Amino acid sequence: MSTIAIDTARLIELLPADDQKFAYEFVKKLVLAWDPDFSKLTAEEAERIREAENSGFILESDIDWDNIGQ
Repeated sequence: MSTIAIDTARLIELLPADDQKFAYEFVKKLVLAWDPDFSKLTAEEAERIREAENSGFILESDIDWDNIGQ
């Protein structure tokens, strides 16, 4: 988790329970407005995919499952 996310969580924790809920719902609306179907990648996710693709990763469709042990 990034430093700013941790700092934000700490700040929200200082609020009374009702205000914490409000802050949570506000952040949730921001995220949903930015990526309504959760299909965007974070920088960390994109990097992990790049690393996987460059590390000998192969597609399942490239495997001959009928002759895997032969």
